[in-house]
Amino acid sequence: MLIEAPYKVGDTVSLKLSSGEEIVARLESESKDQYTLKRPMMLVMNGQGGMGLGPYMMSVNPEKGNFVVLASSVACIAKTDEQISKTYIEQTTGLKLN
Repeated sequence: MLIEAPYKVGDTVSLKLSSGEEIVARLESESKDQYTLKRPMMLVMNGQGGMGLGPYMMSVNPEKGNFVVLASSVACIAKTDEQISKTYIEQTTGLKLN
């Protein structure tokens, strides 16, 4: 029986914050105190009633470095659904995935 870790460094992960926000990002590292994320995006509702991805922080260039989120503010973390992960990668890298 093969046991797969729920997520690992380098994966696209989803974090639900205790504030209610949901972040999708690439996990760069984690410790018991913090998560280091690359290019975090936030789930947002679009004008047609569906979901989209928008910048997590509007005043910071997401291309400049990593973002640190305190573990104490994270309610849950999991590997992102495959379709949402593809959308995230396409939006953050410009690469079109099949």
